[in-house]
Amino acid sequence: MSIWRVVLSIIFPPLAVADQGCGSFLIVLILTCLGWVPGVIGALIILNKAEKEEF
Repeated sequence: MSIWRVVLSIIFPPLAVADQGCGSFLIVLILTCLGWVPGVIGALIILNKAEKEEF
């Protein structure tokens, strides 16, 4: 996970996971609408999971 993805996750979480698929984007968008902190946490979890699957 690059530093730019982390910064983007903090600023606007749905945009950080846009390339992970429509489902991830919608989940993070809903979490962000419920509150900024859940959206950030969700985006970081999804990005961390995607990084582990690449190896």
